[in-house]
Amino acid sequence: MKAIVTGAAGFIGSHLCQRLLGEGWTVVGVDNFDDFYDPQVKHRNIKTCLQNKRFRLVEADIRNAAGMNKIAAEGADIIVHLAARAGVRPSIAQPGLYADVNVNGTVALLEAAGKNRINKFVFGSSSSVYGNNRKVPFSEEDNVDFPISPYAATKKAGELICHTYHHLYRISVTCLRYFTVYGPRQRPDLAIHKFVRLIEQGKSIPVYGDGSMTRDFTFIDDIIDGTVAAVNRCAGYNIYNLGESRPITVNALIAEIEKALGKKAAIEYLPLQPGDVLRTYADVTKAKRDLGYEPKTQIDEGLKRFVEWLRREKSCG
Repeated sequence: MKAIVTGAAGFIGSHLCQRLLGEGWTVVGVDNFDDFYDPQVKHRNIKTCLQNKRFRLVEADIRNAAGMNKIAAEGADIIVHLAARAGVRPSIAQPGLYADVNVNGTVALLEAAGKNRINKFVFGSSSSVYGNNRKVPFSEEDNVDFPISPYAATKKAGELICHTYHHLYRISVTCLRYFTVYGPRQRPDLAIHKFVRLIEQGKSIPVYGDGSMTRDFTFIDDIIDGTVAAVNRCAGYNIYNLGESRPITVNALIAEIEKALGKKAAIEYLPLQPGDVLRTYADVTKAKRDLGYEPKTQIDEGLKRFVEWLRREKSCG
């Protein structure tokens, strides 16, 4: 079996490539190593995969339709599209860039799939599509017509475009709404990574709002379990939430980080930021039923493993 994985050197993508290789897949990884964060971090992420003879890395931009078509023309059983311009707050500053990468890039890949008869496609979506949904937990049946950031809007657009290509080309598509993923290799701009790093350095951590916002923090291993199940069971057109379904407040998260580090945090409370949602909370009933998804890693264990990884990375230079 052969998979094309975009965003292969990123946080989720590199873990997925490793898992697929471990299960005997041949993987073509696509990444453009943009400078949203240090490209050297991404090179380290993908280092292990590059040692496997069944892995090939292609450095390319997903917006390059001819380039994507060339990769797809070599054949594959499935495309797993995880590449995206990420981040809610930066999307407000650069909405055109986010629309270009996240929408046009997705179209280029779906076009390549349709033209080359790659009949399975997994799309990495986001819990941000729910906006400030008042009903909890968030269900795939909920109305998601009210995104509150350009990033969220591009992810909703991606789901809609996926449905269009499912209809036109009969491509089986699975859209995965990821909920606040954390763990080893997490992007350095995200809260857990940022908080742990700053507390370790003895610096204050910024908290936007009063810390009462809740997030459904989901450990990377659980996300990869769900994603691999989606790869193996991709049929028709489906949307699934992949979350831990145990949301906690930001203040409670900080307390758990303090326990994991054995250090106290100095907190700087700041005004709420535009585009930030008040809560995320995944209803994973559908994923459990159809994918056998069963998140296992609770926040205390996940943070312990993240801290161990970060300290090991620091000790290795």
